[in-house]
Amino acid sequence: MMANKATKGILCLLMGVIIWFLPIPDGVKPDAWHLLAIFTATILAFILQPVPIGAASIMGLTVVVITGVLKPGQALEGFSNTVIWLIVAAFMFAKGFVKTGLGRRIAYLLMSRFGDSTLKLAYTLSATDFIVAPFTPSNTARGGGIIYPITRSLCSAFGSEPGTSAGKVGKFLMLSAYNSVIISACIFLTGASNNVVVVKLTQELFGRTIAWSQWFIACIIPGLACSMIIPYILYKIYPPELKQTPEAKQLAREELSKMGIMTRNEKLLLCIFTIALLLWATSCITGFDPAFVALLGLSLMLIVKVLDWTDVLEEKGAWDVLVWMGILVNMAAYLAKLGLISWFAQLVSGYLSGISWFAVLLLLSLVYVFIHYGFASNTAHVMALFGAFAIVAVAAGAPVLLTAILLGVFANSCSTLTHYACGVSPIFFGSGYITQSEWWRLGFVITIIHLLIWVLIGIPWMKVVGIW
Repeated sequence: MMANKATKGILCLLMGVIIWFLPIPDGVKPDAWHLLAIFTATILAFILQPVPIGAASIMGLTVVVITGVLKPGQALEGFSNTVIWLIVAAFMFAKGFVKTGLGRRIAYLLMSRFGDSTLKLAYTLSATDFIVAPFTPSNTARGGGIIYPITRSLCSAFGSEPGTSAGKVGKFLMLSAYNSVIISACIFLTGASNNVVVVKLTQELFGRTIAWSQWFIACIIPGLACSMIIPYILYKIYPPELKQTPEAKQLAREELSKMGIMTRNEKLLLCIFTIALLLWATSCITGFDPAFVALLGLSLMLIVKVLDWTDVLEEKGAWDVLVWMGILVNMAAYLAKLGLISWFAQLVSGYLSGISWFAVLLLLSLVYVFIHYGFASNTAHVMALFGAFAIVAVAAGAPVLLTAILLGVFANSCSTLTHYACGVSPIFFGSGYITQSEWWRLGFVITIIHLLIWVLIGIPWMKVVGIW
């Protein structure tokens, strides 16, 4: 294992060295080219993971400064980015949902009312994920910490275990629950940390800002279409043997009984949750920065003791995101500031004359989605590909916000392709209900459905609401 990691590390280093010493193209500044070499090596380390991505980022940051490509102050600018702090604060909301049990209570309340059939159960799990997604910017935290445990307990309650009884309800519910997590990540800007990377790169590359409310308005209708259509398709492809599930309502009532009445902290978190959601949705009117709305929510949770400072310190995922995103997004920003991105755009635009921007965008989207077979991280996917693909599309005439949001969505929807596509995939696959061949076959089908919905419904809808 150590030898394998060492080999990967050497490969990343070698890639950076090769690019560094290649002849610098005309029109490109030496600092821009050398930053590209370090950035590429760091992104390759994200993909191959010879070390954790946070460690790879720190190494990249150090090399950038030691080699004189950027000054220390320039290299650390990313940590002042408010968009990144939005994600950090949202992780703390997720911690609150898990610690107080509010996420589980919401799920069981919905289940106690709508859980009398297997299909309704699937839609109930989807609704639960939809409710908590705006404040859980991690598929792994949301899917693994809230949705998966509830789904797994439901399967057991109906006597559906991996193996011969998997088809009773388990296979269908696991597949549907997993897909609900992916769909919510598409709908909400704060539903996945890689969405925030898309927003920041769009700001740096094109000077355009995507507000939380803009992303939500652009994605809600095609996202809801996915939420309605995909569980039904799964229901037809893998029809559960048990169609009616009145026991689910009873199970939910029993779990709610065990939980008792809503605790003080659950009520407080629900109030804070509602306030933050309203402020986010109206930020274009109030002018409040979404990051500081989230930090206000965190401050209130600390004041009323929903969370304590130890909880904040223990949320490793948030601080990990702060480190690697602050470093990597800043590197990408300086690639633009040093002129490399504009040089690349001019170079590519010369090859695209005579081709409609819509055709270019569709072709790029297809490549962008299916290249995810080679990725095990949505964030690595975005960092490696978003800038180049977005620049080519915009150079062909595609509207900036349409391109950014569409590529942002597709970086999430492609998570259905493989059992290792993102952090939460191995959790659901590891349940044992779905074989690898089933996952890959079905993942391809669901990915095609996503593409069709977002192109045929999403693009026209975004035109109607003024995104482009």
